Amino acid sequence: MSRVSDLLLAPVYKLYERRLWNEIKDGPLPNHVGIIPDGNRRWARDRREPLSSAYYQGYRKLREVLIWLLEMGVKNVTVFALSSENCSRRSREELDTVMSYIKLGLEELLSGGFVDKYKVKVRSIGKVECLSDDLRDAIRKVTEHTSNYDERKLNIAICYGGRQEILDAVKKLMSSVDLRNFDPDKLNEELFRSYFYLPDIDDMDLVIRTSGEIRISNFLLWHIAYSELFFCEVYWPEFRRIDLWRAIRSFQKRKRNFGA
Repeated sequence: MSRVSDLLLAPVYKLYERRLWNEIKDGPLPNHVGIIPDGNRRWARDRREPLSSAYYQGYRKLREVLIWLLEMGVKNVTVFALSSENCSRRSREELDTVMSYIKLGLEELLSGGFVDKYKVKVRSIGKVECLSDDLRDAIRKVTEHTSNYDERKLNIAICYGGRQEILDAVKKLMSSVDLRNFDPDKLNEELFRSYFYLPDIDDMDLVIRTSGEIRISNFLLWHIAYSELFFCEVYWPEFRRIDLWRAIRSFQKRKRNFGA
């Protein structure tokens, strides 16, 4: 779309944005939103930009979206920053780029006052041992700094896989009990959940995935059993506040039965 067209449509867009906000502002909000920020590489390819530019824009967009969510009143957010499959299948150069922006983002959460302003507890989930030393150090610093905050939580899934988390939970369970004397009937969801990477993560109410892909890609499989899913066509660096509001409107219009 040309710059002239953008200017001509701006009043219409603003009117629609205002109407959409009035539609959702008094409705129920999801307690926990999951984000799969997909489409960075395709955004770069379409614009003939380097991958580093795509990941930089993606990182800036994440900060923006977090502010939108927190200021709306959403208490918990989990972001799929890097999957276990990404860690094993992508080039070292690309992984170094992605991890450098994750590290930069964590550092800016601290230095920019974001976590203190919103009192956000920040944690990571996944195979942290696969990360670089400097990224692990950045995670440790922001986790320690925010450990006393509890009202709002940001979970960052790095080198994470939903299947792997369930397998690791089984291994931890088997190594912590006497299997010869363990009564299987005592194993329930609450007990099993206590062996997850972060046992206190709430189930997700809404999962948003960008770029038009319609799949969940091994994202917190246990926690999305009854999530509402919203798939957005735009690439992650182009995700707008109006796209978020559409996801919230979609969530508000659904009847959640939880299997009933």
